[in-house]
Amino acid sequence: MQNLFLILNKLCLDWLAFFGIIISRYFLICGGTHLLFYFFLKSFPKPSLELKIMSWKAIKKDMELSVLCAIIFAFCAALIVTGYDLGFTRLYTSIDKYGLWYLGFSLFTLLIFQDAYFYFMHRLFHHPLLFKKLHYGHHRSGEPTPWTSFAFDPGEAIIQAIFFVCIVFVLPIHYIPLFAALIVMTLWAVFNHIGFELFPPSFYSNWLGKWFIGSKHHLIHHRKYRLHYGLYFTFWDKFLGTQDANYDDEKLVAIKKQI
Repeated sequence: MQNLFLILNKLCLDWLAFFGIIISRYFLICGGTHLLFYFFLKSFPKPSLELKIMSWKAIKKDMELSVLCAIIFAFCAALIVTGYDLGFTRLYTSIDKYGLWYLGFSLFTLLIFQDAYFYFMHRLFHHPLLFKKLHYGHHRSGEPTPWTSFAFDPGEAIIQAIFFVCIVFVLPIHYIPLFAALIVMTLWAVFNHIGFELFPPSFYSNWLGKWFIGSKHHLIHHRKYRLHYGLYFTFWDKFLGTQDANYDDEKLVAIKKQI
């Protein structure tokens, strides 16, 4: 009984610490991105789809949902740490255990698995029977902003966080690639919701860039709902027919305008 009390006490302390980290990260990164591109760099070229006026009321709702998500994400992070302390996970701290090469391999594998999980869950969330219960909150603001990046309904937040809770029990992974994946996910989500493209169209037309999702790609999802469900990569959308048929043509037109 005493051991159980100690475990629960540490779980609560870990949750509190992670909540502080996650919510601080959210406001720093989203707020910083918002200030940088919408106030300090107003003249930054925005060649993507025409932007609509931001609604501060919608941004406030996104913030409220994001705080709820931070509570859930922090609890899942605390569960992972507790599982590691009890020796249940496959997390490890010694690089020598699998070698230096495995750090990059495990990070790549983690991102591939997460992208697949996200695509199929995201597509499921858009089913008419589930959309209003699980995913409406993310689309409630209409036009995405950096604040929308982690604005999820609680049910969706739990389902998305479960991926990381489960993966550490399946995939041997060092804490460095795990943290790196979380950083990539955070930055990618923020810039995919920024509302305009940061990179020139030519980047998404070369042999490598065409497989990556950018802000314009995801902005189309927020306007057409039934298209573009991916997180990092475009191949699930391309292979399963949820890529906008005009997306590649629009990129080519934009490239010609640049020449």
